[in-house]
This record gives sequence, structure tokens and C-alpha cells, in this order.
Amino acid sequence: EIAQSGAQVLGVDRSAAMIAQARDHFPLLPFETLDACALPYRDAFDAIFSNAVLHWVQPPETAAAAMARALKGGGRLVCEFGARGNVRTLVEGAYHALRQLGVSQPERFNPWYYPSIAEYSAVLERCGIEVTFALLFDRPTPLQDGERGLETWFRMFGSRLLEPLDHAHHPEFFRLVSGYAAPHLLHDGNWTADYRRLRIAGRKFLRTESSAGT
Repeated sequence: EIAQSGAQVLGVDRSAAMIAQARDHFPLLPFETLDACALPYRDAFDAIFSNAVLHWVQPPETAAAAMARALKGGGRLVCEFGARGNVRTLVEGAYHALRQLGVSQPERFNPWYYPSIAEYSAVLERCGIEVTFALLFDRPTPLQDGERGLETWFRMFGSRLLEPLDHAHHPEFFRLVSGYAAPHLLHDGNWTADYRRLRIAGRKFLRTESSAGT
């Protein structure tokens, strides 16, 4: 859609499989397999857009600095990703299940970074991007597969939380998570994930602005 507006675009992702799929779907557009924390560009882009990616990328400061370097002075950043409290019930349910199954400090297996508005705004500003808009909002999201929706979601997005368990313990894990989360997220046989999103926009300081602030 951004390309259809007349912009010249480049899509990047660390996953070679995701890039292959993107090239297959949009063969006329350029894509590269790149880590957001190690973008090789400097003063190259008027804008960066990211959706549902940055909560996977750590450390956040490294990614923000790489995006800031890639933007021209005054260039725009627009992104949306998981905010503080995103899938809180699912995560708490997973921690509960893992502890019941003998896993200590289950927080070690959490793969996500879910910041508050203030936290991520500070990250961006330290890296030279002035925040011009920020919104945190709840976005309850129905899951597919009916009563199996919770298991499907964990296997697709939360597989890291299953890593400390033998495969034989997976059914008990899902039973325990379901028991914990069902009163809040299961309605009429269908699961709803308790998503919260952070939508944020900013622009890279011009050199004169950054110099004046130092």
C-alpha cells in the first residue's frame, strides 16, 4: 500500500522465510533479509514503517539507534507493536503452568519486549527521534480454531515459553494455561487474546536540533 502511494520502498525482516514469502507475494518490490538492530543504512530514508515487529526486537535501544541512523534528518518513524500489559493473562497463565511443571524463573523464557509509552518514547529520544504522537490502546483479538485457539496461538507466537518442557508435558501445560485464562479470555467456546498495542510516530532530529540540545 505504501508503494501504491508512489513511494519507493524497501522491505526488511530478519527471517529469510518471511522475505521469501514477501517476494513471492510482491515480486516487483525489493526486500532484503536484515536484522533491525544492524541496518546498514545511513541518512537513506524519508520514512520507516513497522507493524507488529518491534516487540520481538531486543535490545530496543540498538534497534532504535539503527532506525535513526537510516533516516534522513527530519525523516519519519511510524510503528505499532505490543505495549506494556500485552497478552498479560496469557503470559501469567504460562508462568503459572511452567511453575506447576517444575520450571523455575519462567520469566527467562519470555521472548517479548512490551514497553509503556514513556519507556519507548525515552528510548527513541535518546536515539535522536522526537516523538510526535503516541497512543496505547486495548485491542482484544479473537483467536482461530475455537477451543484449540489458545494452543494454536502459543505454538505460533509463544513457542519460546514451551522450550523448557519435554513434548510430553505440552498437553499439561495447555491444560494449566487454559484453566488460568479461561475465566477471562474464553467466551462461548472461543478464545480472545488480551492484546494491548502501542502506536507511536516521531521524526529524526535535524542536525541543528540535535546540536542545540548538546
